[in-house]
Amino acid sequence: MTKDFLKDQVCLVTGGAQGIGWATARRLAAAGGTVYVCDISEAHLELASVKAAELPWPGRFHFAPCDVADRQQVEAWCAGVLEKEGRIDVLVNNAAFVRWEKVLDMSVEDVERTMAVGFNAIAYTTRKVLPSMLEKGRGCIVNVGSSAGRVFMGGSSAAYAAVKAAVDGYTQMLQEELRGTPVHAMLVRPGTVAGTEFFGKHVPSSRMPRLADFVRALSPDEVAEAIVDGIERRRPIVDVPRSLGVFYALFEHAPGVMRWLMSVGGSARSDFGILPGRPV
Repeated sequence: MTKDFLKDQVCLVTGGAQGIGWATARRLAAAGGTVYVCDISEAHLELASVKAAELPWPGRFHFAPCDVADRQQVEAWCAGVLEKEGRIDVLVNNAAFVRWEKVLDMSVEDVERTMAVGFNAIAYTTRKVLPSMLEKGRGCIVNVGSSAGRVFMGGSSAAYAAVKAAVDGYTQMLQEELRGTPVHAMLVRPGTVAGTEFFGKHVPSSRMPRLADFVRALSPDEVAEAIVDGIERRRPIVDVPRSLGVFYALFEHAPGVMRWLMSVGGSARSDFGILPGRPV
């Protein structure tokens, strides 16, 4: 990463007060960006604000509560930044709502919330900031998808897989529409990311296949590093780790074999709620 390549650039991160979002916000600030973070959790915002004060550049962070599934709220947040700063250079759509249940166990309301936070919010923010990016002649929109939106295996959540598949399709079509313009769209598809509330709070590690024990889990910082590197290099798709391409190809050409591999050995025995390398 080139030092200060985001100097004087304005960055937005949704769901940015913990996990991958907060790690990305820190990386953006380290690259010189002025970073506006929104999150629905007041507790996460308060803790992130405390942590930001301990960093070398606390003045680069701005925090605000926002439910991104509420169109009026998130559009008002984007509009407020545009009015104050005059531009938005980087938008990172990271917010997600996770409920890991089978179809018959998951309420319709939770399915709707999953789509509203993970997909509708991307449409709201993109539509709000894209005209300004095109007008200013610069911009990058980053949408955080998942390998779960490409490989459909037992043990996953149908709603989560659906929303990430939607993010995948939306972003790749947006890339086509932006071809030839100065605005770049990037799709990020992480694999297993440990040490966040995804596994620590919402998804039992036992829902992962045994194979996951033998594939190194990522930390939020590793994903954030890949995101910021992708922004600098204007990559269209960032798979973290890059080896995910092997799994995509296997599932596409031999889905039965892939599903068999995922079923061998039962459930994972690792605790993905803790950061990789940390003792239990």
